[in-house]
Amino acid sequence: MTHVHVVYAHPSERSFTREVLDAFTGGLVEGGHTYTVSDLDAMGFRSELTRDEYERESGRRADAAVPDDVAAEHARLAAADVWVFVYPVWWADCPARLKGWFDRVWTVGFAYKPAGVAVAAKALVLCTAGYTVAELDASGCHEAMRTVMLTDRIGARAKTSEFVVLGGSATHGEEEWAALKDEHLARAAELARSL
Repeated sequence: MTHVHVVYAHPSERSFTREVLDAFTGGLVEGGHTYTVSDLDAMGFRSELTRDEYERESGRRADAAVPDDVAAEHARLAAADVWVFVYPVWWADCPARLKGWFDRVWTVGFAYKPAGVAVAAKALVLCTAGYTVAELDASGCHEAMRTVMLTDRIGARAKTSEFVVLGGSATHGEEEWAALKDEHLARAAELARSL
């Protein structure tokens, strides 16, 4: 049994990204895994660093306290074997709230030195996109997004990492998209079951 922490960023309960989250958590249950979810929009997670947070980080003051919401995220991550990030691709990146989550949660002493660094067995990124992977490859966006998430944001904080784009919602007709959407949801569920 694997314990998974999912960080989810999307403002709408009626989105394809939400369907991906639901398919993934359903697959976790089917696979006998346990999980927690940080739904950043539902939580009203603040994305901006305060002056105190900035001064803690820029001064590398690992001994200084972090805000309660950040400490809660640290605890959820530390309790998990696998970290999963589910979000839509907006302007070739994650939503601002998730970017701000990294700004605030990847603190000195937790996500980078000095002191210890939190390490998961695996990090999995599941992002939805209007464009297909082939279209994102052609523009160079796919590799750029993958590099930012897996090399910079995840890096050595996970022993292994995987970047999965579930795309094509904006470039397929209604019938084609319905079939592709079903494939994407089945893939999300299988990725969860097989952890």
